[in-house]
Amino acid sequence: MKLQGKVAVVTGGNSGIGFGIAEALKNEGATGTITGRNQETLDQAVQELGPGFISVRGDVTQLEDLKRVFQATAERFGKIDTLVVNAGGVVDGSPMASIVNVTEDNYNRYMDLNLKSSYFTVQQALPYLNDGASIILIGSSAAHRAAPGMTIYAAAKAAVISLAKGLSLDLLDRKIRVNTLSPGSIDTPVFGKLVPQPQLEQVKQVWRDLIPLGRMGLPAEMGKTAVFLASDDSSFIVGTEILADGGMTNISLMS
Repeated sequence: MKLQGKVAVVTGGNSGIGFGIAEALKNEGATGTITGRNQETLDQAVQELGPGFISVRGDVTQLEDLKRVFQATAERFGKIDTLVVNAGGVVDGSPMASIVNVTEDNYNRYMDLNLKSSYFTVQQALPYLNDGASIILIGSSAAHRAAPGMTIYAAAKAAVISLAKGLSLDLLDRKIRVNTLSPGSIDTPVFGKLVPQPQLEQVKQVWRDLIPLGRMGLPAEMGKTAVFLASDDSSFIVGTEILADGGMTNISLMS
């Protein structure tokens, strides 16, 4: 129970990687708050997490929603020890595309969701964080390699990785550690947003073939990595990135 008595907030904790992280934190004794935009999946996630967690519906691109999240958490649990800035990814109704097809609105929506929201989630949390807290930003292995249609998303996630360094420096006087967890290809419902159902398994196999470990990652595995970053086990780790991608970025299978 490495996080017994600790309070956590996980944005986008109602499904996928975010829920995997929230569940792992709970299993190590943490209580706290998950956020998301879908009330149905929030209710289901909280039911699975049990009475130690509450949900607050909100959009991380809206500062007033972020303020409500941290106020509600403080009212229920007190000060916050772990902040997981997970919300991000694919923008609903705005598919990833090549530069020849991207509009200014498309660009802004991806940057707002994946970069701007990360910065201001941290900023709005600061009054409620304990000194010595751990902040975990969720990056992506996409920041390290180009892929068709993913230029804006990858650039935003590369900036998130940089944020962990700068924010760590900003918060040194409070001994708040900021690190980035960058998942690779993780088996979550997000694939259903990107790929038509008849092609889903075929696309997943393409990703498996790119991963040296021969399989996609699991949300629970991201959760275990987040527990490490949230706990005292990582007390000497600050401003850095953990790539959890099955070797896809740093190991080549080509002979």
